[in-house]
Amino acid sequence: MGWINEIIKCFQYDPQSPILFTGLYFWVFFLVVLLGYSQIYQKPPLRNAYLFAISLFFYYKCSGIFIWLLIFSIIVNYYLGKGIYNSQNRTIRRFYVFISILVCVILLSYFKYAYFFVGLWNSVFSTNYDVINYFALWGNNVFGSHFDITRIFLPAGISFYSFQALSYTIDLYRNKTKPVKNIIDFGFYKSFFPQLIAGPIVRAAEFVPQMYVKYILSNREASHALFLILNGLLKKMLISDYISLNYVDRVFDNPLGYSGFENLMGVYGYALQIYCDFSGYTDIAIGVALLLGFRIPINFNSPYKAISLIDFWRRWHISLSLWLRDYLYIPLGGNRKGRFRTHINLIITMLIGGLWHGASIRFIIWGALHGFGLVANKFWEQFTCKFEDAQGIKRVVYHIFTFHFVCFAWIFFRSQDMKTAGQILSQINNHFGLHLMSTIIFSYSNIYGLIALGFAVHWLPSTWKEKYRGWFIKTSLIGKVFIAIVIILIIYQVKSAVIQPFIYFQF
Repeated sequence: MGWINEIIKCFQYDPQSPILFTGLYFWVFFLVVLLGYSQIYQKPPLRNAYLFAISLFFYYKCSGIFIWLLIFSIIVNYYLGKGIYNSQNRTIRRFYVFISILVCVILLSYFKYAYFFVGLWNSVFSTNYDVINYFALWGNNVFGSHFDITRIFLPAGISFYSFQALSYTIDLYRNKTKPVKNIIDFGFYKSFFPQLIAGPIVRAAEFVPQMYVKYILSNREASHALFLILNGLLKKMLISDYISLNYVDRVFDNPLGYSGFENLMGVYGYALQIYCDFSGYTDIAIGVALLLGFRIPINFNSPYKAISLIDFWRRWHISLSLWLRDYLYIPLGGNRKGRFRTHINLIITMLIGGLWHGASIRFIIWGALHGFGLVANKFWEQFTCKFEDAQGIKRVVYHIFTFHFVCFAWIFFRSQDMKTAGQILSQINNHFGLHLMSTIIFSYSNIYGLIALGFAVHWLPSTWKEKYRGWFIKTSLIGKVFIAIVIILIIYQVKSAVIQPFIYFQF
């Protein structure tokens, strides 16, 4: 029967229909999860096992056969972490950490950077090696499947859950956290579905203690969770998706078809798009996790209010910034080896941060720009004063310069190749079309108006934002339901026919 087939499809992996926060399927799925959760939420061992199973199903719906890669990573890093904690021999502990790092780096290198490294090798040594998907080859041999062995697909969330696993084993080695009680609990920590695919990267010290206490959720926290979810959906579907489909994607797909002014507005639009897309995801993730009784730290703090690149990286993708600082920058020597080494460490850290986002020269350039920019910030503070001490017009100038530097770097991040980035810069410099500005603004009044509104809300004083968040929390249940219905209706009116995946799913 037809309805039986539809139910069966709900449990099957469909690469064309991944489970997304912005799809109706997810919210039906989450409602079912809550119904089951309501029976066991006060029993931590059962609750952890239940959410682990749900998280595995969620990941299967997102990545299919790659669920075995996640399970492999869970098993390996759990037992390595156990060995690190139980061993008193420093050499053995270091060996276990080294194996953990090696496994995670090999998985990332193979699935994320195979084409990049093979292409680089072929270019340097004039060879003609092909990339082979040995994972698919193994699956075909063992299960009789027919996967394409000539292409390697990037498993969803591999960068995030690999970094999360590394933070666990390294923190155990540094005695900064306690181990989980069993492999089920570790699997739950590593695969918790709200933040599994695109973060935030949650440290064990922040999350593991919550796994062993009873469920607590006040009315205020529940209201805050709803606020975050609605706020995230508005950011993603009303702003990010709309300006992406109706303007930004068109400009970046064909820069020469647009004037320099339109290209510049496309860059501004992308700056807002990627912020609303990624911060929207994390808002929803934090809200969903909170309803389940788990507190995940914030990942964004109005990054375009930054007055320096140093300030920007304290506000943008905070969990990755802190991860790179604690597990890469500081081990490299941080600022303990003198100014020159500090600057080199900053550049190396940001280059690797760029490479983390993708195996392309574009991301390396993006990382290099931020690395050298951070060094320039350090020099500026050395010979003038701290950025945070700036007042008045100087502070405004710092803010404007930082914002435009970040936007300039976004050109390389978003462009499909270096040729496109060059065309955008050429159009802005050589064919700005100042005389066409009024006509262009009138033609794209809806798009530009939404971009302006998005930045205006972003730049509102924090106290104002706290006031309307507090107002929503204090509103009656009927009021909250009414607001939620209005927001859903608005989103329904503007949403695209095809659900747009979150940008950071590709990383």
